[in-house]
Amino acid sequence: MGTGKFWALSFGVSLALLVLTRWLITNEYYFFAAYQVLQFIVLATAWNILGGYTGYTNFGTGAFFAVGAYSAVVLHKLSSAPVPVMMLVGGVMSGIIGFGMGYLTLRLRGVFFAIATLALAIVAQTLIVNWDYVGGSRGIYVIRPQYAPISGSYIQYLYSLMLALTWISVATARTIERSTLGLGFNAIRDDEQAAEAAGVPTLRLKLISTTLSGALMGMAGAPLPYYVTYLDPASSFNLSYAVNSVAMPLIGGMTSWVGPVIGAVLLGTIQQLATVTISSALNLLIVGVLLIVFVVIAPNGIVGLVRGWKRARYR
Repeated sequence: MGTGKFWALSFGVSLALLVLTRWLITNEYYFFAAYQVLQFIVLATAWNILGGYTGYTNFGTGAFFAVGAYSAVVLHKLSSAPVPVMMLVGGVMSGIIGFGMGYLTLRLRGVFFAIATLALAIVAQTLIVNWDYVGGSRGIYVIRPQYAPISGSYIQYLYSLMLALTWISVATARTIERSTLGLGFNAIRDDEQAAEAAGVPTLRLKLISTTLSGALMGMAGAPLPYYVTYLDPASSFNLSYAVNSVAMPLIGGMTSWVGPVIGAVLLGTIQQLATVTISSALNLLIVGVLLIVFVVIAPNGIVGLVRGWKRARYR
């Protein structure tokens, strides 16, 4: 399927899903839960652009996500800008940080790059904790508007925006995978030195990857203040964002755009069920257990497992 057809088809599917869910579902909790799952799809897809396609492990998801959230807080205090504008600004700010991270860590690879991204998250959290304008360590309350710009509740409005962002993220990842840009990313992942020797512009491609990945994470974080209504560094820099954004592509499969989607839907749904039936404290335990299971049974994720079955079937 061509890129244009995929964008059109995925838009149609997303629009149909939006209309059906908004029409058929009346329980607000389902929109709360669906928002979380969609948010993780965006984060997992964004992480996979850098970690899966390019091969650079990023533990700084919380930093990009929180920058998007606190960019929205600043705009809320300054002008009460609409949420789509906040998402764009959050994406720009996180994209700039992603570009800077890529530029400053060009010579770092493997575990050294991963440690640098973790340090970025720590630095960003320290700055937020000491920034009184956005609440500092005590956090800040964000009053959600009483009425949504479109019909329905405000949570349904946020769900609609996150669904739109999910469509954009997934379609972008699929487009990259089928393009020369994706081939360049894969060349860096397989052997960066050989790619440089072959004339692949590795510097430019890595900067594109870090910028795009950071921007999508920032856009996912921008609606968070209106979703939780109380934002503090502990929640915005929560370890679960970094852990889930890595685990979901690993479980689903990092070599395809559909892998992060499968992993996010599977893991996100299980975590929501555990939160309701048992306790949210089990979420990270669930991630750890599933990671161990998939590392043993399917090291290439669900997508790799399915591909292996198909190859074995047609031999």
